[in-house]
Amino acid sequence: MRMRCGILGAVTIWDERGDAISVGGPRVRALLALLALNADKAVPVEALIDGLYGDEPPAGAGNALQSQVSRLRRALKGLAEVEASGAGYRLAVDPQAVDAHRFLRLVAEAAGRDAAAKARLLDEALGLWRGRALADAPELRGHALRFEEARITAVEDRAAARLELGGHRDLVSPLRELVEAHPLRERPRALLMRALYGSGRQSEALELYERTRRMLADELGTDPSADLAEVHLAILRGEPEPVAGPMATDDPRASLGAVPGPETAIGTGTAPGTGTAAGPGAAEASGRARVPAQFTSFVGRDDDLARIAVLLGEGRLVTLTGPGGTGKTRLAIEAGGRAGATFVDFAAVSAGEGETVLARAVMGALGLREAGVLPSGERLGPAALLETALGDRPVLLIFDNCEHVIGAAATLARRLLGACPGLRVLATSREALGITGETIWPVRQLPVPSVRATLAEAVSAPAVRLFIDRGSAANPAFAVTAANLEDVVRICEALDGQPLAIELAAARLRALSVTEIADRLDDRFRLLSRGDRTQNPRHQTLRAVVEWSWDLLGPDEQRLARRLSVFTGEFTAVSAREVCGGDEDLLLDLADRSLLQRTPSGRYRMLQTIYAYCAEQLAATGEERELRRAHAAYFLEFAREADGHLRGAEQLTWLERLDTDQENLHAALRWALDTDVPLALRLIGVLSAYWWLRGIRSEGSEAGLRLLEALGDAPPPEFDEEYVVAVALVALGNQEVPELPSLVERSERLLDGIRRPLRQPFLLAMWALTAGPPGGAEEVDRLMERRGHQFVGHPWNQALVEMGAAYLHLFEGRPELTEPHMDRALATFRSLGERWGTTQALDALASVAHETGDPARALDLLEEALVLVRELRSASDTAEILYRRGDILTVLDRRDEARASYLASADEARRAGLQNTFAAAQCGLGDAARLEGDAAAAAAHYERALADCPPRWYTAELRARARLGLALLARDRGDRTAALAHATAAAEAARAYRMDHSRTAEITALLSSLEAPPVDARPE
Repeated sequence: MRMRCGILGAVTIWDERGDAISVGGPRVRALLALLALNADKAVPVEALIDGLYGDEPPAGAGNALQSQVSRLRRALKGLAEVEASGAGYRLAVDPQAVDAHRFLRLVAEAAGRDAAAKARLLDEALGLWRGRALADAPELRGHALRFEEARITAVEDRAAARLELGGHRDLVSPLRELVEAHPLRERPRALLMRALYGSGRQSEALELYERTRRMLADELGTDPSADLAEVHLAILRGEPEPVAGPMATDDPRASLGAVPGPETAIGTGTAPGTGTAAGPGAAEASGRARVPAQFTSFVGRDDDLARIAVLLGEGRLVTLTGPGGTGKTRLAIEAGGRAGATFVDFAAVSAGEGETVLARAVMGALGLREAGVLPSGERLGPAALLETALGDRPVLLIFDNCEHVIGAAATLARRLLGACPGLRVLATSREALGITGETIWPVRQLPVPSVRATLAEAVSAPAVRLFIDRGSAANPAFAVTAANLEDVVRICEALDGQPLAIELAAARLRALSVTEIADRLDDRFRLLSRGDRTQNPRHQTLRAVVEWSWDLLGPDEQRLARRLSVFTGEFTAVSAREVCGGDEDLLLDLADRSLLQRTPSGRYRMLQTIYAYCAEQLAATGEERELRRAHAAYFLEFAREADGHLRGAEQLTWLERLDTDQENLHAALRWALDTDVPLALRLIGVLSAYWWLRGIRSEGSEAGLRLLEALGDAPPPEFDEEYVVAVALVALGNQEVPELPSLVERSERLLDGIRRPLRQPFLLAMWALTAGPPGGAEEVDRLMERRGHQFVGHPWNQALVEMGAAYLHLFEGRPELTEPHMDRALATFRSLGERWGTTQALDALASVAHETGDPARALDLLEEALVLVRELRSASDTAEILYRRGDILTVLDRRDEARASYLASADEARRAGLQNTFAAAQCGLGDAARLEGDAAAAAAHYERALADCPPRWYTAELRARARLGLALLARDRGDRTAALAHATAAAEAARAYRMDHSRTAEITALLSSLEAPPVDARPE
C-alpha cells in the first residue's frame, strides 16, 4: 500500500515506509479528511466548500478550493492522486488505506461472530484510534462525533464479548472508567453490573443499579431501560450468568446515552365539592374535570413548577407572562393540576367582551348554573353568583389566555379575590393583569445547549429533550445521534427554545430530515405552518401565534415593533429612540405585551421568530433602507465615541460597551459594505482599535478584503487613512491575497502623504507589523521625518513612538538601548491606565531580560502581562504571552509548566484561528518533546509549525526555530545531510528576522559544526 491516511486522531498521512509526512495547514488537512471520508469517490465541489467554510464561504470560494487542492497535491508528493472530475474531486486510494473505513469494516465483521472472534476484531478496530477523531479539523465536528459514537459502541461490544469469555474481574476497572466518561449511557452500567456480579460483588452491582435508577429519575425524569432492569432482576434471582439484552445501537436510548422518557401528566380528577349555595338564586354545581388531560409529556419546567407552587402559597394572584408559544398554558395546567385547580379558557371569548361574559366562562368551568331569583324577583348576575358560590372555600382557578380581554379579566379577578378570601387565581397572559398584589412569573424559553456541548449534555437540555420527545412521536425511527446533534441544536437555538415552535418543527420530521428542517428555518413561517388542527387556530402555525400578538397592538406599537427589527441582538431605549423614533413608554408597552424582552441590564431584545415577523412587516412598508441607514449612522457615532476612550483608564468599560453592541456594529458594517462604501470605510476605521484590542481581528480582515475589492485601485482621497487600515487588517489576517505586496506599497505612499495627526493611532501599531522594520538607523530617521507629525497630540501616541524606537533597537541587537525607551513607554501607558500598551511594553522588557540572561525577571514581567491580556479578553495576545511564557519556563528548566503553557497557547490560538501563534506554540511543544528525548513527537510539532506558518515577515522567527529544531534532531540521529539542509534554511529565516539574537547564534554555531569535515576525515 503506497499511502495510508489517518483521521481517527489528528489528520495524518504515512508513506510506504510508514513515515508521517507533513500535510499542510488546517484547510488542507480538512480537505484531505473530507476526501478520505469518501475515499475513491468523487465529492462535489459544493460539499467540499460547505465542509471547509461552513455557512459563510469567502468570495471566490471555488478558486480558494482549487488553491487548497493544489497544496494537498504537493503535500501528497505523488503517493496518491487527487483527481478532478465533473462531479468534484476524488482521492484515488483504496478505502481500506483510511483508518476510519478500516475501523468500520472491522466493526461490521465483528457483528454476528462468536465472542472470541468478536473481541479480537474489535481489539484490532479500536487499536486504530490515536486520539479524538479529526482532532485538528474542527470544521468537521459533525463527522468526528459520528465516529466517536461508533467508537464508544465498539468499546461496549468488546466488553460484552469479553464478559462472555469470563473476563469479569479484568473488566471492572475499565468499565468504571467508561461509566464515568459517559454517565448517561445505560449499556456500560449494565455491563459493569454484570462484571461486578461475575466477580462475586453482588451487593456492589445492586448498589450501582439503585444509583442509576435515582440518577435517571432525578436528572431525566425516566426509569431504567428494560435491558438494565433485566440484568437487575437476574442478579436478584441469583441466576448463574445474567446476560444483558442486546441494547441495539439503533434503539434511541442507546444512541442517545439516555433519552428522557415520557412523564405522566398530572392533575385530572373531579371538581372540588363546591356544593349548592343555600337560598334562592344560588348556583348549582355538577362534577367536572379540573384541568384538561394532556396527550404529551411535560418537559423541562421543573424549576418553574417548584417556584409557582411557592408563589401560590405566598400570594393569591400569580400571572404567567411571556410571548405566544412559550408554554404558559401547559405550565399552568401542570402547576394548577397538582394543586387541584379548575381550568378556565378565555381563548374562545371575543376580544373586547366584558366581565359578564368572562364570569359565565368561569361558571361553565366550575359546572355552575343560574338556578333562580331573589325574593324580590331580582336575578343575580354571573359575577355575583360566583361570589356567592365560592364564598370562603379554598379554590384555585386558572384564567388562561387573558391578553385579548385583559381589562375584563383584571376586573373579574379583582372582584372575586376581594369577595372570596379562599380563592387563588393563576392567570396566563402575554401581559400582566395590572392588579395590586399580583405576582408576575415570566415564562422563559427552554434552555438550549451550547454548540460545544457533548451528546450527553445536549440531550439533557430541556429544548432538545422536547424536540426528541415530539420528534419521536412524529417519526418513531427518529433519534438524536452524534451525526445529527449539531442540526438539532441549531433548530432549537434558531427557535429561541420556544416550546410551540420546537413542537411544530419536530412535527415536520414526518416528511423531512433534521438537516432539511434546519436548512429551511430562514423561511420559518412557511416551514412551521402545520400544527395540530384540533388546537385553537392561533396555536396551529407559528405565523398565527405571532399574528395574534401583533393584532393586539395599536398602530404606534406596530410601527415601533417593525422598525426595531433593524437591530441585531440587544439594544437600549436611547438607540431605539434615535434610530426608530420610539419613546420609552412604547418600548415598555411592547415589553409588557411580550413582544420584547428586557434583559437584567435594562436593555431590550426580540426573539428571533418575532424579529423575523417584524422584519417582514418593515420590508412591506418600504422604509427599511431609511431605517438601516439610520441604524448604521447611529452605531458609527457610537463607535467613534467609544474609540476615543480606548487609550485610557476607561478602556475596559468601553470595550464592554462595544462587546454588548457587537452584533449591531457588525450588522451596520455588513449593510454598509453592501450599500455605502464611504460609510463602511468610516466604520472599519473606528472599529479597528476595538478588533485589535479584543483580538477578534478576523472580523476586520474579512471586512477589509471586501472593502478593497469594492474600491479597486482608486481609494477615495478623504479616506486615505481608512484605506490603509483596511490593508493592514487584510495583511494581518490569514487570507492569502496575491496582490497584497502592491496594496502594501500603495498604502506606504498614502501614509507618507498624511500631514496631520492620525484619526486612528492604533494604525501605527498595526502598520509596524504589516510593513516590517525599516532597514537601519538612517531609514528610521527618514521614517520619523516623514511621519513624525502623525504622532503628536495624545500622550498614548508619544508612548507608542517610544515603544517603536525600543523595538527597533531590540531588532538591531541593542538591548541596552531598548530598555530606556521601553521604560518611558511603560510609565506613560501605566499612567494612562491603558492595558494593551502596558502589555506590549512588559512583553518587550521580558525579551530584553531574556536576552541579557535574567529569565526570572522575564517570567515576572510576562506573568504581569498575562493578567492584563486576560482582562482585555484578547485571545491573540493571551495566546502569544502564553507561548513566550513557555519559552522562559523552558530556560528555567520547569518543563512540565512550560508544556502546559504551550498547550494552553495552542488551544487559545486554535479557537481564535491564529495561525502564526499556533505555529509558535507548536515550536515550543517541539522543543519540549526534543528535550524529553521524544524525537518523533518533536519532529511532528516542528513540521506542523512549518505547515501552519503564514508567509509574513514576522513569522520568519518561527520558521527559523522550527528548522533549527529539525536540524538538531537530524544531527542527533546522524543524518548530516538533512541537518545541514535544515540549518541552512534556519539561517536564511533568521536573517529575515533579526530580533532573536541568541537563536541566531545557536544556528550559526550549528552550521559551523556541520560544515566542518568529520574528525576521521580530516588530513593528519
